[in-house]
Amino acid sequence: MKVGLVYDPIYLQHDTGAHVENRRRLEETINLLESSGLLGRLKLLKPRKATLEDLLLVHDSSHISQVGAVSGQGGGWLDGDTVTSPESYEVALYAAGGVLQAVDAVLQGEVSSAFCLVRPPGHHATRLRAMGFCLFNNVAVAAKYARITHKLERVLIADFDVHHGNGTQEAFYSDPSVLYFSTHQYPFYPGTGAIDEVGHGAGRRTTVNVPLPAGCGDEEYLRVYEEILVPVARRFGPQLILVSAGFDPHWADQIAMMELSLSGFARIVELLKGLAEELCEGRLIFTLEGGYNVRALSHGVKSTLGILLG
Repeated sequence: MKVGLVYDPIYLQHDTGAHVENRRRLEETINLLESSGLLGRLKLLKPRKATLEDLLLVHDSSHISQVGAVSGQGGGWLDGDTVTSPESYEVALYAAGGVLQAVDAVLQGEVSSAFCLVRPPGHHATRLRAMGFCLFNNVAVAAKYARITHKLERVLIADFDVHHGNGTQEAFYSDPSVLYFSTHQYPFYPGTGAIDEVGHGAGRRTTVNVPLPAGCGDEEYLRVYEEILVPVARRFGPQLILVSAGFDPHWADQIAMMELSLSGFARIVELLKGLAEELCEGRLIFTLEGGYNVRALSHGVKSTLGILLG
């Protein structure tokens, strides 16, 4: 089976200028995939635009309208971290829709697994607001879409970004059909993700947070994934695994204080791939979140795709 890559040059049109989340992240990555020969081994999946109906699975209409209005008026800041340009709303629709395209491709058997090289990222976006560089919550929309459109009963979201995915947690905090698992530097932006945040009501115990102190590296991360994620995932029995893939826990990343190496990321990816093969016929989709040292990011994505390819 082939491995899919969701990418389109439209993602470069989300013009953030000198912002740390900028187009160079994707340009460097695509250049590396091409020069290494890896790009030719992947099945390119052309993203579609998320519809209003898709976005309303997670976001309130007021939030969607605000992003569209600010972008349509020439762009501007939605909060102290999150900026838009005139094209940002359209690009964000393709970012969310790109992950939906990957869900369709994987669940319909077109590809075995996929990586969504999209921006803007998504896991901080909540029902009511954009934040943390994120406009719409790509992975949360994808999980809801997989549940409703493809009639899945259980979806696992694993998030190894250095920041806690507060928006993703919020979307599923009372939902027992989606297990959200996150490792993140703590305390750190956005301030959520304490160990006692475990879900509410019917969703209690389907939120699993592993807050980690600054300075954790390969040994600590692998112990968490082996000793916590593996048994939790086996008990939950997902039919699809989605991954919020943030490469900002890398030791060279300038906005965090973790010590993961490329080898550490690779071992996490191998573990996730093994879980997918064991539990859900290999159905595994990565979507890009953070990662701001462009060299570490591009090599992290290349390594991930290499593992998916075997």
